[in-house]
Amino acid sequence: QVQLVESGGGLVQAGGSLRLSCAASGRTFSRYVMGWFRQAPGKEREFVSAINWSGGSTYYADSVKGRFTISRDNAKNTVYLQMNSLKPEDTAVYYCAAEYTTMPSLSRYEYSYWGQGTQVTVSS
Repeated sequence: QVQLVESGGGLVQAGGSLRLSCAASGRTFSRYVMGWFRQAPGKEREFVSAINWSGGSTYYADSVKGRFTISRDNAKNTVYLQMNSLKPEDTAVYYCAAEYTTMPSLSRYEYSYWGQGTQVTVSS
């Protein structure tokens, strides 16, 4: 089992950057695939990015491709989401998710463990 705690959200102007972090508990972090999802008010939770256990394979939603970068540091039990060129439509609560498997999924239903979320607000 793993517990996840996100940090790094905040208020930023359009065009700015933020880096989200997700710290995981447990000694088997490297065996989990990790994902980032987001949920805007009145909308369903949507996939943002995912990364496999080694960091060698990464996946992105089309809406963030080229602007966001996911990475992980297994020695620190942490996964990151670097968000650049932020847009007002990126405003949402961002959630970190984990699943004990080898292949990352783009579906929120495939992740068993979730953090509490961190708010990202991008002003125009």
